[in-house]
Amino acid sequence: MTAKTVEKVKAVMERVYGPFSSTWKPKPFAENKSRYLWTDAFGVVNYLTLYSETGDENYLSQAKTLVATVHDTLGKTRDLEKRLGNATDSKPLLGGLRIGKPEDEGPSMSQDGQYYHYLTKWMFALNRMSLATKEQHFNAWAVDLVKAVHPHFVQTVNGRLRMFWKMSIDLSQPLVPSEGGLDPYDGYVTYRLLLDYSQDEQLLRKEIDEMRTLVEARYRHYRTNDSLDAGEALWLSHFYPNEDWAKQLRLKAGEAVDSLWQQGEFSGNWKRRLAFREFGTTIGVQMHQELVTSWMDRINQLHSLWVEHLFKRDDDITPVMFCCSLLPGYFAKSYKQT
Repeated sequence: MTAKTVEKVKAVMERVYGPFSSTWKPKPFAENKSRYLWTDAFGVVNYLTLYSETGDENYLSQAKTLVATVHDTLGKTRDLEKRLGNATDSKPLLGGLRIGKPEDEGPSMSQDGQYYHYLTKWMFALNRMSLATKEQHFNAWAVDLVKAVHPHFVQTVNGRLRMFWKMSIDLSQPLVPSEGGLDPYDGYVTYRLLLDYSQDEQLLRKEIDEMRTLVEARYRHYRTNDSLDAGEALWLSHFYPNEDWAKQLRLKAGEAVDSLWQQGEFSGNWKRRLAFREFGTTIGVQMHQELVTSWMDRINQLHSLWVEHLFKRDDDITPVMFCCSLLPGYFAKSYKQT
């Protein structure tokens, strides 16, 4: 990785979260959206990658502070008066984590609540924290989060195991009763990564078995025509690439991104496109060497385009995912583990 790339990531992360100081706290994304779980999961992993690439302990300190800030914000009620569910200061995730949406009323889609695929991203970030720091408690917190949310999102309904895409803040009811297309794979991969780190063969056994059941029932029918979905599928499939479900996701998602490129999905006026969705693709293809070969020129084209417009749509999700696409680091399975 070139020093120029590292410097570019450092500059963007500083603009998003604020320059480091002895009293550094991550700055709010907006007046009505101080934290956002998906973005901050990427932010944590980006800081860990910068720490690994530079050896600068300040980035590790920022990762730890960002984790604590998320737990003390999204792990609490919207008025920040108390932690969610049965969570405590030492066990901050026993009630899950809010999305961080500013809206609290209106249609269920726009309300604050808990998204399964955001929660698994945070579990992954905590797992990477343990890998980078060798501190067990981050992975243990991720396991706590699984135990807290899994029974609410994964339920047996009319004799069939199924998932809910979005739950209320207190996890008492579904806000969106449909299933997320990649949620079973998110859970299956993430839970297994937590298990791999812990070396406890019984850890999350029930939860992993349930996610395996969901994956087995669905993977043969996996198809997508969405750039972010395809990118996420490519990312998920690279962790256990020799398994049948992973081969199917890799095949269909790889076909999808190539087809989308040929159809002009990644061209045209940037104002009518969503950069973070395209970064989902550019991150995902970088997990597979055979795709990198054919996609590198395309990735460089997209990076060159979007670097000029990173903060036009938002100040958080787009630039932070851009950093991950530039420097995937700890998002890759084998990074710093050889």
